[in-house]
Amino acid sequence: MSENFQTTIKINFMKRRDFISKTVSAGVVAGAGLPLLSQQVKANEMEQGKTNPLAGTSNFPPAKMKVGLYSITYLGCWYKDRPLTWQEVLQRAKDFGFDGVEFDAKRPHANPMDWNQDTRKAVVNRAGELGLELPALAANNNFASPLPEEREAQLLMVKEQIKLAADLGCKVLRVFAAWPGITFRDGWANYDEPRKQWDASWPGIPRLIRWNYMVDCFKEAAKIAGDYGVVLALQNHAPLVSTWQECYKVIRAVDSPHLKICFDLPPVEDNKENITTAVNTIGHLDVLFHYNGEFERMPNGKIDVIPSFGYPKIYNYGFLVKELARIGYNGYLNWEFCHCAIDKNGNPGTLKMIDEQTKLALEYMRGLVADAGK
Repeated sequence: MSENFQTTIKINFMKRRDFISKTVSAGVVAGAGLPLLSQQVKANEMEQGKTNPLAGTSNFPPAKMKVGLYSITYLGCWYKDRPLTWQEVLQRAKDFGFDGVEFDAKRPHANPMDWNQDTRKAVVNRAGELGLELPALAANNNFASPLPEEREAQLLMVKEQIKLAADLGCKVLRVFAAWPGITFRDGWANYDEPRKQWDASWPGIPRLIRWNYMVDCFKEAAKIAGDYGVVLALQNHAPLVSTWQECYKVIRAVDSPHLKICFDLPPVEDNKENITTAVNTIGHLDVLFHYNGEFERMPNGKIDVIPSFGYPKIYNYGFLVKELARIGYNGYLNWEFCHCAIDKNGNPGTLKMIDEQTKLALEYMRGLVADAGK
């Protein structure tokens, strides 16, 4: 280890995580810090829909947005081909030019049951060797079950994922409110069955009751996250918490510095006024962003979002990125391919299609970030 090596991963409150500072290659950050805005405003000091009083002023520092690869893209569930190993995901991210990787905390990638201490060290080591950050880990949890046994099992899973995030040097664990899951048909994942089942199950239990179960779980999970130096990032995602407004209500109800937001544009009415209101209201709470869809290079060489099987609507990512730059967002924009891949001939997409879409997605977002900085 060189004398000028300075580890950026400081988890000094738990000896069991000392290996991180010893295994990151010299000069490379394996776990990225949280995005920082020039002004941090407490959620309970702002009313929903009000604009940040500093929005549009020069009080924000220049944005330093990075683009990451969320490993759900290569989990093997949304295309008809094999999943990539964690080693291959890191290498893909390096070869394509991403800044970091957000691993999905489930099989076959980063399930805590499968990644022992040796594997965790190896992941940190390899990320460091490749010059990649590990800014976040992703959970797929449901805190809204009416069954206490299920909620307790979900809390235990999230606790283990928090521990894994700390071991990897990830500052953020992306979480859901009520993830319904996915089912498989002929080796191919779909959302249709679990979402219908979620709506049909327990029809006699009011939505408010399930909302309260979820909030209570987050209060407990946020305390656990704080013990390990991790921040939970709640993504607005159906069911129960689809909009940024609903996400904001959860944050205010839990009232913890260890629960913030992962903003997702597709569930949002993405007219410019609504995007601006969202960024002004919750921008100070955002620690992670995801983007998705499908892309195509046009005859003029420009890359555009195109309608797809999973996302028939075109979303205004360009305006969102400009708004994030305006408030000085200094975090990750992570790419995910999370819908059934159908090629131009109507056939199931393969790994080749995913690679092509991932390259286009990265180039597309790099262009938006560059334009936003002008």
